[in-house]
Amino acid sequence: MAILKAFKGLRPPKEIVSELASRPYDVLNSEEAREEAKGNPYSLLHIIKPEIDLPVDVDIHSGPVYDKARDNFRLFREKGWLVEDDKAKLYIYAQTMNGRTQYGIVGCAGVSDYLEGVVKKHELTRKDKEEDRMKHVRVTNANMEPVFFTYPAVKAIDEIVSGFVRDNDPTYDFTSVDGIGHHFWVIEDETVITRIIDLFGKVKATYVADGHHRTAAAALVGNEKKLNNPSHRGDEEYNFFLAVHFPDNQLSIIDYNRVVRDLNGLSKDQLFAKLSRVFDIEEKGKDIYKPVSLHNFSMYLEGTWYSLSAKEGTYNDEDPIGVLDVTILSKLVLDEILGIKDLRTSNRIDFVGGIRGLGELKRRVDAGEMKVAFALYPVSMGQLINIADSGNIMPPKTTWFEPKLRSGLVVHLLD
Repeated sequence: MAILKAFKGLRPPKEIVSELASRPYDVLNSEEAREEAKGNPYSLLHIIKPEIDLPVDVDIHSGPVYDKARDNFRLFREKGWLVEDDKAKLYIYAQTMNGRTQYGIVGCAGVSDYLEGVVKKHELTRKDKEEDRMKHVRVTNANMEPVFFTYPAVKAIDEIVSGFVRDNDPTYDFTSVDGIGHHFWVIEDETVITRIIDLFGKVKATYVADGHHRTAAAALVGNEKKLNNPSHRGDEEYNFFLAVHFPDNQLSIIDYNRVVRDLNGLSKDQLFAKLSRVFDIEEKGKDIYKPVSLHNFSMYLEGTWYSLSAKEGTYNDEDPIGVLDVTILSKLVLDEILGIKDLRTSNRIDFVGGIRGLGELKRRVDAGEMKVAFALYPVSMGQLINIADSGNIMPPKTTWFEPKLRSGLVVHLLD
Protein backbone atom coordinates (compact mmCIF):
# COMPACT_ATOMS: atom_id res chain seq x y z
CA MET A 1 0.00 0.00 0.00
CA ALA A 2 1.13 3.54 -0.77
CA ILE A 3 2.90 5.82 1.69
CA LEU A 4 1.75 9.40 2.15
CA LYS A 5 3.60 11.40 4.79
CA ALA A 6 3.11 14.88 6.25
CA PHE A 7 6.25 17.02 6.42
CA LYS A 8 7.52 20.41 7.56
CA GLY A 9 7.48 22.27 4.28
CA LEU A 10 9.76 25.13 3.38
CA ARG A 11 7.56 27.81 1.78
CA PRO A 12 7.78 31.38 0.46
CA PRO A 13 5.99 34.32 2.09
CA LYS A 14 2.68 35.07 0.41
CA GLU A 15 3.96 38.45 -0.83
CA ILE A 16 6.57 36.93 -3.17
CA VAL A 17 5.09 33.52 -4.04
CA SER A 18 4.04 34.44 -7.57
CA GLU A 19 7.56 35.74 -8.29
CA LEU A 20 9.34 32.81 -6.64
CA ALA A 21 7.27 29.98 -8.16
CA SER A 22 8.74 28.85 -11.46
CA ARG A 23 8.23 26.36 -14.23
CA PRO A 24 10.00 22.99 -13.73
CA TYR A 25 13.70 22.81 -14.51
CA ASP A 26 13.24 20.50 -17.50
CA VAL A 27 10.71 22.46 -19.54
CA LEU A 28 13.05 25.33 -20.40
CA ASN A 29 16.68 25.55 -21.44
CA SER A 30 19.35 27.72 -19.89
CA GLU A 31 18.78 30.64 -22.24
CA GLU A 32 15.04 30.59 -21.62
CA ALA A 33 15.64 30.36 -17.86
CA ARG A 34 17.96 33.39 -17.94
CA GLU A 35 15.31 35.40 -19.75
CA GLU A 36 12.49 34.23 -17.48
CA ALA A 37 14.39 35.07 -14.29
CA LYS A 38 15.82 38.37 -15.54
CA GLY A 39 15.29 41.11 -12.96
CA ASN A 40 13.65 38.67 -10.51
CA PRO A 41 15.93 37.70 -7.62
CA TYR A 42 13.14 35.60 -6.06
CA SER A 43 12.76 33.12 -8.94
CA LEU A 44 13.39 29.52 -7.94
CA LEU A 45 15.20 29.19 -11.26
CA HIS A 46 18.24 30.60 -9.44
CA ILE A 47 18.31 27.29 -7.53
CA ILE A 48 16.97 24.73 -10.01
CA LYS A 49 18.73 26.27 -13.05
CA PRO A 50 21.69 27.89 -11.22
CA GLU A 51 23.78 28.24 -14.39
CA ILE A 52 21.75 31.40 -15.06
CA ASP A 53 23.91 33.14 -12.44
CA LEU A 54 27.18 32.00 -14.06
CA PRO A 55 28.85 32.83 -17.40
CA VAL A 56 26.84 31.74 -20.43
CA ASP A 57 29.51 29.29 -21.59
CA VAL A 58 29.56 27.33 -18.31
CA ASP A 59 29.17 23.55 -18.50
CA ILE A 60 25.75 23.07 -16.89
CA HIS A 61 26.86 19.76 -15.39
CA SER A 62 30.06 21.10 -13.85
CA GLY A 63 30.83 21.44 -10.15
CA PRO A 64 30.44 25.24 -9.99
CA VAL A 65 26.84 24.95 -11.20
CA TYR A 66 25.84 22.56 -8.43
CA ASP A 67 27.78 24.66 -5.91
CA LYS A 68 25.78 27.68 -7.06
CA ALA A 69 22.54 25.77 -6.46
CA ARG A 70 23.61 25.06 -2.89
CA ASP A 71 24.73 28.66 -2.30
CA ASN A 72 21.56 30.16 -3.75
CA PHE A 73 19.39 27.82 -1.69
CA ARG A 74 21.20 28.92 1.45
CA LEU A 75 20.76 32.56 0.41
CA PHE A 76 17.01 32.10 -0.10
CA ARG A 77 16.68 30.69 3.42
CA GLU A 78 18.84 33.41 4.97
CA LYS A 79 16.77 36.13 3.30
CA GLY A 80 13.52 34.58 4.47
CA TRP A 81 12.34 33.78 0.95
CA LEU A 82 11.84 30.14 1.97
CA VAL A 83 10.70 29.57 5.54
CA GLU A 84 10.16 26.23 7.27
CA ASP A 85 6.72 25.42 8.69
CA ASP A 86 6.50 24.88 12.43
CA LYS A 87 5.18 21.32 12.22
CA ALA A 88 4.52 18.52 9.75
CA LYS A 89 1.55 19.21 7.48
CA LEU A 90 -0.16 18.17 4.28
CA TYR A 91 -1.05 20.65 1.57
CA ILE A 92 -3.52 20.93 -1.30
CA TYR A 93 -2.31 22.26 -4.65
CA ALA A 94 -4.92 23.05 -7.30
CA GLN A 95 -4.44 24.27 -10.85
CA THR A 96 -6.98 25.89 -13.14
CA MET A 97 -6.65 25.81 -16.92
CA ASN A 98 -9.37 26.55 -19.47
CA GLY A 99 -11.97 26.73 -16.71
CA ARG A 100 -11.16 23.28 -15.30
CA THR A 101 -9.51 22.77 -11.89
CA GLN A 102 -7.61 19.71 -10.64
CA TYR A 103 -6.82 19.20 -6.95
CA GLY A 104 -3.72 17.38 -5.70
CA ILE A 105 -2.55 16.39 -2.23
CA VAL A 106 1.00 17.51 -1.49
CA GLY A 107 2.81 15.10 0.76
CA CYS A 108 5.84 12.87 0.77
CA ALA A 109 5.98 9.56 -1.05
CA GLY A 110 8.14 6.73 0.23
CA VAL A 111 11.55 5.85 -1.16
CA SER A 112 10.76 2.24 -0.32
CA ASP A 113 7.58 2.46 -2.42
CA TYR A 114 9.63 3.44 -5.45
CA LEU A 115 12.25 0.75 -4.92
CA GLU A 116 9.63 -1.94 -4.31
CA GLY A 117 7.36 -1.03 -7.23
CA VAL A 118 4.44 0.47 -5.33
CA VAL A 119 5.24 3.65 -7.23
CA LYS A 120 4.78 2.58 -10.84
CA LYS A 121 6.38 4.18 -13.86
CA HIS A 122 5.65 4.08 -17.59
CA GLU A 123 8.80 5.65 -19.07
CA LEU A 124 12.47 4.74 -19.20
CA THR A 125 14.91 7.14 -17.57
CA ARG A 126 18.36 8.15 -18.79
CA LYS A 127 21.28 7.70 -16.40
CA ASP A 128 22.82 11.05 -17.27
CA LYS A 129 19.60 12.89 -16.45
CA GLU A 130 19.16 10.88 -13.25
CA GLU A 131 22.69 11.71 -12.15
CA ASP A 132 22.20 15.43 -12.84
CA ARG A 133 19.19 15.59 -10.51
CA MET A 134 20.88 13.31 -7.97
CA LYS A 135 23.76 15.78 -7.72
CA HIS A 136 21.25 18.58 -7.26
CA VAL A 137 19.47 16.73 -4.45
CA ARG A 138 22.79 15.92 -2.78
CA VAL A 139 24.11 19.49 -2.75
CA THR A 140 20.86 21.10 -1.62
CA ASN A 141 19.86 18.21 0.67
CA ALA A 142 16.31 18.86 -0.43
CA ASN A 143 13.63 18.00 -2.95
CA MET A 144 13.34 21.44 -4.51
CA GLU A 145 10.61 20.43 -6.96
CA PRO A 146 7.66 18.06 -6.55
CA VAL A 147 6.97 15.15 -8.84
CA PHE A 148 3.56 14.70 -10.43
CA PHE A 149 1.82 11.49 -9.29
CA THR A 150 -1.63 10.09 -9.90
CA TYR A 151 -3.60 7.39 -8.08
CA PRO A 152 -6.95 5.63 -8.48
CA ALA A 153 -9.50 8.09 -7.13
CA VAL A 154 -10.82 7.47 -3.62
CA LYS A 155 -14.24 9.02 -3.04
CA ALA A 156 -13.64 9.65 0.67
CA ILE A 157 -10.39 11.52 -0.06
CA ASP A 158 -12.10 13.57 -2.79
CA GLU A 159 -14.82 14.55 -0.31
CA ILE A 160 -12.30 15.63 2.34
CA VAL A 161 -10.38 17.73 -0.18
CA SER A 162 -13.48 19.36 -1.66
CA GLY A 163 -14.84 20.12 1.82
CA PHE A 164 -11.56 21.64 2.97
CA VAL A 165 -11.28 23.78 -0.15
CA ARG A 166 -14.89 24.93 0.25
CA ASP A 167 -14.46 25.94 3.88
CA ASN A 168 -10.98 27.52 3.79
CA ASP A 169 -9.36 30.33 1.86
CA PRO A 170 -6.20 29.37 -0.02
CA THR A 171 -2.87 30.44 1.44
CA TYR A 172 -1.60 31.20 -2.07
CA ASP A 173 -3.78 32.15 -5.01
CA PHE A 174 -2.30 33.62 -8.18
CA THR A 175 -2.30 33.32 -11.95
CA SER A 176 1.04 32.73 -13.67
CA VAL A 177 2.05 34.49 -16.87
CA ASP A 178 0.84 31.55 -18.95
CA GLY A 179 -2.70 32.05 -17.65
CA ILE A 180 -2.74 29.03 -15.32
CA GLY A 181 -4.36 29.58 -11.92
CA HIS A 182 -2.45 28.22 -8.92
CA HIS A 183 -4.21 27.71 -5.58
CA PHE A 184 -2.55 26.29 -2.46
CA TRP A 185 -3.97 25.38 0.94
CA VAL A 186 -2.10 24.43 4.11
CA ILE A 187 -3.81 21.71 6.17
CA GLU A 188 -3.13 22.43 9.84
CA ASP A 189 -5.78 20.18 11.43
CA GLU A 190 -4.07 16.98 12.57
CA THR A 191 -7.37 15.10 12.50
CA VAL A 192 -7.81 15.89 8.81
CA ILE A 193 -4.15 15.04 8.09
CA THR A 194 -4.44 11.69 9.86
CA ARG A 195 -7.68 10.83 8.08
CA ILE A 196 -6.20 11.53 4.64
CA ILE A 197 -3.06 9.53 5.41
CA ASP A 198 -5.11 6.58 6.70
CA LEU A 199 -7.29 6.57 3.59
CA PHE A 200 -4.27 6.88 1.35
CA GLY A 201 -2.74 3.88 3.07
CA LYS A 202 -5.39 1.74 1.34
CA VAL A 203 -4.24 2.85 -2.13
CA LYS A 204 -2.45 -0.10 -3.70
CA ALA A 205 -0.23 1.88 -6.08
CA THR A 206 0.62 5.35 -7.25
CA TYR A 207 1.79 6.27 -10.74
CA VAL A 208 4.40 8.70 -12.01
CA ALA A 209 2.53 10.99 -14.39
CA ASP A 210 5.33 13.50 -14.97
CA GLY A 211 8.82 13.72 -13.50
CA HIS A 212 10.36 10.27 -13.94
CA HIS A 213 13.93 11.55 -13.62
CA ARG A 214 13.20 13.62 -10.52
CA THR A 215 11.43 10.64 -8.96
CA ALA A 216 14.33 8.30 -9.66
CA ALA A 217 16.88 10.83 -8.40
CA ALA A 218 14.99 11.51 -5.17
CA ALA A 219 14.56 7.81 -4.43
CA LEU A 220 18.14 6.86 -5.28
CA VAL A 221 19.63 9.63 -3.12
CA GLY A 222 17.32 8.64 -0.28
CA ASN A 223 18.54 5.07 -0.58
CA GLU A 224 22.16 6.27 -0.64
CA LYS A 225 21.61 8.08 2.63
CA LYS A 226 20.06 4.98 4.14
CA LEU A 227 23.03 2.82 3.13
CA ASN A 228 25.50 5.40 4.45
CA ASN A 229 23.79 5.78 7.84
CA PRO A 230 24.78 3.02 10.30
CA SER A 231 22.11 4.32 12.69
CA HIS A 232 19.33 4.24 10.08
CA ARG A 233 15.86 3.89 11.65
CA GLY A 234 13.49 4.32 8.71
CA ASP A 235 11.71 7.49 9.80
CA GLU A 236 14.38 9.95 8.67
CA GLU A 237 13.23 12.55 6.15
CA TYR A 238 15.56 11.17 3.48
CA ASN A 239 13.28 8.10 3.34
CA PHE A 240 10.63 10.27 1.69
CA PHE A 241 10.40 12.65 -1.25
CA LEU A 242 8.11 15.46 -2.40
CA ALA A 243 5.12 14.61 -4.61
CA VAL A 244 1.75 16.05 -5.59
CA HIS A 245 -0.85 13.27 -5.80
CA PHE A 246 -3.81 13.86 -8.16
CA PRO A 247 -6.74 11.44 -8.42
CA ASP A 248 -6.88 9.88 -11.87
CA ASN A 249 -10.45 11.04 -12.52
CA GLN A 250 -9.30 14.69 -12.55
CA LEU A 251 -6.48 14.32 -15.05
CA SER A 252 -6.33 14.15 -18.80
CA ILE A 253 -3.43 13.52 -21.14
CA ILE A 254 -3.05 15.64 -24.23
CA ASP A 255 -1.56 14.61 -27.54
CA TYR A 256 2.18 14.41 -28.21
CA ASN A 257 2.88 14.78 -31.91
CA ARG A 258 5.71 14.22 -34.38
CA VAL A 259 7.40 16.20 -37.17
CA VAL A 260 9.87 14.59 -39.58
CA ARG A 261 12.57 16.33 -41.64
CA ASP A 262 12.39 14.22 -44.82
CA LEU A 263 10.55 11.38 -46.57
CA ASN A 264 13.50 8.97 -46.50
CA GLY A 265 14.12 9.48 -50.21
CA LEU A 266 10.51 8.77 -51.19
CA SER A 267 8.39 10.88 -53.49
CA LYS A 268 4.94 11.92 -52.31
CA ASP A 269 3.34 9.25 -54.54
CA GLN A 270 5.68 6.56 -53.23
CA LEU A 271 4.91 7.58 -49.64
CA PHE A 272 1.17 7.35 -50.25
CA ALA A 273 1.53 3.97 -51.94
CA LYS A 274 3.26 2.59 -48.86
CA LEU A 275 0.85 4.27 -46.44
CA SER A 276 -2.19 2.91 -48.28
CA ARG A 277 -1.16 -0.66 -47.49
CA VAL A 278 -1.76 -0.10 -43.76
CA PHE A 279 -4.01 2.97 -43.58
CA ASP A 280 -7.26 4.15 -45.09
CA ILE A 281 -6.36 7.62 -46.34
CA GLU A 282 -8.76 10.52 -46.74
CA GLU A 283 -7.79 14.00 -47.92
CA LYS A 284 -9.10 16.70 -45.56
CA GLY A 285 -7.98 19.88 -47.31
CA LYS A 286 -6.32 23.04 -46.03
CA ASP A 287 -8.11 23.27 -42.66
CA ILE A 288 -6.41 21.65 -39.67
CA TYR A 289 -7.63 18.12 -39.09
CA LYS A 290 -7.44 16.66 -35.58
CA PRO A 291 -7.64 12.88 -34.96
CA VAL A 292 -11.12 11.87 -33.83
CA SER A 293 -10.50 8.48 -32.21
CA LEU A 294 -7.92 5.86 -31.34
CA HIS A 295 -6.03 4.54 -34.38
CA ASN A 296 -6.93 7.64 -36.36
CA PHE A 297 -4.05 9.99 -37.22
CA SER A 298 -3.72 13.25 -39.04
CA MET A 299 -0.89 13.93 -41.46
CA TYR A 300 0.17 17.31 -42.87
CA LEU A 301 2.16 17.27 -46.09
CA GLU A 302 2.71 19.94 -48.75
CA GLY A 303 -0.05 22.21 -47.50
CA THR A 304 -2.75 19.55 -47.14
CA TRP A 305 -4.15 17.61 -44.16
CA TYR A 306 -5.01 13.93 -44.40
CA SER A 307 -6.81 11.44 -42.18
CA LEU A 308 -5.00 8.12 -41.71
CA SER A 309 -7.01 5.28 -40.14
CA ALA A 310 -5.08 2.14 -39.29
CA LYS A 311 -6.52 -0.92 -41.01
CA GLU A 312 -7.76 -3.92 -39.04
CA GLY A 313 -4.97 -6.38 -38.41
CA THR A 314 -2.20 -3.78 -38.29
CA TYR A 315 -2.37 -3.48 -34.49
CA ASN A 316 -3.16 -5.65 -31.48
CA ASP A 317 -5.81 -4.36 -29.09
CA GLU A 318 -4.91 -7.14 -26.64
CA ASP A 319 -1.35 -5.88 -26.27
CA PRO A 320 -1.10 -2.89 -23.88
CA ILE A 321 1.83 -1.50 -25.89
CA GLY A 322 0.75 -2.66 -29.35
CA VAL A 323 -2.62 -0.93 -29.01
CA LEU A 324 -1.01 2.49 -28.49
CA ASP A 325 -1.16 4.88 -31.41
CA VAL A 326 2.45 5.89 -30.79
CA THR A 327 3.41 2.24 -31.29
CA ILE A 328 1.36 1.96 -34.49
CA LEU A 329 2.85 5.15 -35.93
CA SER A 330 6.39 4.28 -34.82
CA LYS A 331 6.29 0.79 -36.33
CA LEU A 332 4.22 1.21 -39.47
CA VAL A 333 5.35 4.68 -40.54
CA LEU A 334 8.41 6.04 -38.78
CA ASP A 335 10.35 2.77 -38.84
CA GLU A 336 9.12 0.72 -41.79
CA ILE A 337 8.47 3.58 -44.22
CA LEU A 338 10.57 6.55 -43.09
CA GLY A 339 13.50 4.54 -41.73
CA ILE A 340 13.64 6.13 -38.26
CA LYS A 341 14.77 3.26 -36.05
CA ASP A 342 15.51 4.97 -32.73
CA LEU A 343 13.23 7.80 -31.65
CA ARG A 344 15.57 8.69 -28.79
CA THR A 345 18.63 9.38 -30.95
CA SER A 346 17.47 10.24 -34.47
CA ASN A 347 17.96 13.86 -35.55
CA ARG A 348 15.37 13.44 -38.31
CA ILE A 349 12.42 13.63 -35.93
CA ASP A 350 11.18 16.09 -33.36
CA PHE A 351 8.29 16.02 -30.90
CA VAL A 352 5.67 18.69 -30.32
CA GLY A 353 3.47 18.77 -27.25
CA GLY A 354 -0.22 19.17 -27.99
CA ILE A 355 -0.36 22.26 -25.80
CA ARG A 356 1.17 24.11 -28.79
CA GLY A 357 -1.73 23.09 -31.00
CA LEU A 358 -1.69 21.49 -34.43
CA GLY A 359 -0.97 24.90 -35.90
CA GLU A 360 2.61 24.44 -34.67
CA LEU A 361 2.91 21.30 -36.84
CA LYS A 362 1.65 23.24 -39.85
CA ARG A 363 4.01 26.13 -39.12
CA ARG A 364 7.11 23.93 -38.99
CA VAL A 365 6.25 22.12 -42.21
CA ASP A 366 5.27 25.30 -44.06
CA ALA A 367 8.54 26.92 -42.97
CA GLY A 368 10.48 24.14 -44.68
CA GLU A 369 12.05 23.09 -41.40
CA MET A 370 10.18 19.79 -41.54
CA LYS A 371 8.69 17.83 -44.43
CA VAL A 372 5.75 16.03 -42.84
CA ALA A 373 3.85 16.10 -39.55
CA PHE A 374 1.74 13.52 -37.74
CA ALA A 375 -0.81 14.21 -34.99
CA LEU A 376 -2.04 11.48 -32.66
CA TYR A 377 -5.11 10.87 -30.56
CA PRO A 378 -4.06 11.25 -26.89
CA VAL A 379 -3.36 8.31 -24.61
CA SER A 380 -5.98 7.78 -21.90
CA MET A 381 -5.35 7.58 -18.15
CA GLY A 382 -6.67 4.03 -18.31
CA GLN A 383 -4.03 3.07 -20.88
CA LEU A 384 -1.26 4.66 -18.81
CA ILE A 385 -2.29 2.79 -15.66
CA ASN A 386 -2.73 -0.48 -17.57
CA ILE A 387 0.77 -0.20 -19.02
CA ALA A 388 2.34 0.66 -15.66
CA ASP A 389 0.47 -2.15 -13.90
CA SER A 390 1.63 -4.68 -16.49
CA GLY A 391 5.25 -3.62 -16.06
CA ASN A 392 5.51 -2.30 -19.61
CA ILE A 393 7.17 0.90 -20.77
CA MET A 394 5.62 3.37 -23.20
CA PRO A 395 7.54 4.47 -26.29
CA PRO A 396 9.38 7.81 -25.97
CA LYS A 397 7.34 11.02 -25.94
CA THR A 398 3.93 9.41 -25.47
CA THR A 399 2.27 11.45 -22.72
CA TRP A 400 2.00 15.18 -22.18
CA PHE A 401 0.35 16.45 -19.00
CA GLU A 402 -0.80 20.03 -18.74
CA PRO A 403 -0.75 22.21 -16.75
CA LYS A 404 2.74 21.66 -15.40
CA LEU A 405 3.31 21.97 -11.66
CA ARG A 406 4.90 25.20 -10.50
CA SER A 407 8.04 24.64 -8.45
CA GLY A 408 8.73 26.55 -5.26
CA LEU A 409 5.33 26.52 -3.55
CA VAL A 410 6.79 24.08 -1.05
CA VAL A 411 10.19 22.38 -0.64
CA HIS A 412 11.02 19.20 1.29
CA LEU A 413 14.20 19.08 3.38
CA LEU A 414 15.98 15.74 3.75
CA ASP A 415 16.99 16.26 7.37
